[in-house]
Amino acid sequence: MRTKAKFPLDGGTAGAGRRGFTLIEVLAALLLMAIVVPVAMHAMSVATRAGILGQRKAAAMRVAERVLTELIVIGQAVQASNSGTIAEGDASYAWTLETESWAEDAMLQLTVKVDFSVQVNGYSVHASTLLDPTATGAGTEIVAPEVNE
Repeated sequence: MRTKAKFPLDGGTAGAGRRGFTLIEVLAALLLMAIVVPVAMHAMSVATRAGILGQRKAAAMRVAERVLTELIVIGQAVQASNSGTIAEGDASYAWTLETESWAEDAMLQLTVKVDFSVQVNGYSVHASTLLDPTATGAGTEIVAPEVNE
C-alpha cells in the first residue's frame, strides 16, 4: 500500500498547518526593526544626556553655594572679582564672583557664576545673595539666596 508523499512535487502545500514565515513577513519585520531601533537608541541617548545634565547642574549649584559661603565667612566677598576652579567627581567647575551695589539699600549683591560642560555643550548656573558690608565677622547676614539657571 502506498502512502501519500509528504512533500508534493506539484508546488502545493503539505497540509493546512504550514509553519514558518514568508519572505514578505520577514522583510516587513526587518523594516519595522530598522525604524524602531534607531528611534529607541536616540531616546536613550537623550535621556542619558538629560540625566548627566541634571547631575552636573546640581553639583554646580553646590559649588556656587559653597563658594558664596566660604567667601563670605573668610571676608573676601567684598573684593571686586574672584574666580577659580573646583573639581568635584570627574568634572571641573569654573566659577567667577561678581560684586555689585544693591540699588535699594546699602548692601552688596554677590553673584557666583559656575560654568560646566556636558559632552560638547557649555552650561552655567548662577547663585546670588545680598550681603551687608557694614556687618563684621560672625554677624554677617546672608539674605534670601536667589538662584538663577
